[in-house]
Amino acid sequence: MKTDNLYEPYELAITDMIDECPRGIHTHTFFEFVYVMKGSGFQNINGDRFDYKPGHLFLLAPQDHHTFEIKAISQFFFIRFNAAYLKTNTATKDLINRLEMILRNVSKQSGCILKREDDKHIIQSLMHFIINEHERKDLFHKEVIDQYINTLLVIVSRNISLTLPEKMDENSDSKALDILNYIQRNISDPDKLKAEHIGNTFGIAEAYLGRYFKHHTGVGFQDYIMDYKLKQVENKLLHSTMRISEIAYEFGFTDKSHLSKAFKKHTGNNPTEFRKNYVNTTKA
Repeated sequence: MKTDNLYEPYELAITDMIDECPRGIHTHTFFEFVYVMKGSGFQNINGDRFDYKPGHLFLLAPQDHHTFEIKAISQFFFIRFNAAYLKTNTATKDLINRLEMILRNVSKQSGCILKREDDKHIIQSLMHFIINEHERKDLFHKEVIDQYINTLLVIVSRNISLTLPEKMDENSDSKALDILNYIQRNISDPDKLKAEHIGNTFGIAEAYLGRYFKHHTGVGFQDYIMDYKLKQVENKLLHSTMRISEIAYEFGFTDKSHLSKAFKKHTGNNPTEFRKNYVNTTKA
């Protein structure tokens, strides 16, 4: 598999109109925003498959592997950045905190990261401004682009915050955010999700962990784990061809029946019905 590297703090790139992915499946060592300018098809990320169309924005993390399946001739705009961007960014400390929150939570993003309809329109205009400055290279164009990218990060952090517990934002206790990120990274490893293990990892007594977690997030420790796990199950049902028994095994359920009972309690449908309803909706 090909691996791309980035040697500058950030880089902008626009593709020509293309009818197939020029890179094939590949990975990279940096973060990457992928903005869909034209066309339609599918973006494959770590084995999951997501529809794309104009206005969609994806966020890829280092070591993610991905490629495009292009249905209609497409054009993409890429904004790539690495850890050095944080060190050279002249923005305020609050903005740096927002960026760090994005990076901490990138692992839980699935598909287009823009959840607010109003923000999709803002991003469309913002991308136009960034591309215009990038191509014209007028006086102070780099400084202007820096400001636009900072605005992009703020808008993205606002949309990502919609997936955090309601009580939390980028200013929440850093250890609580780290615990959330740890849970998300290890959601398919039941042993690492045990209260004893997490308590030892973060220096919190097991007996106190539940109260600490609820105080900072507003939700119960086990409730959050189950809710997040079932959201990942939803993604697998919608965007993969895995059998339900395979999904149950991946996320630590004892068997297909155990998963079905938990999933029906969560969504009102069993996994088979949920997947079938989605297929019927997309065909309509």
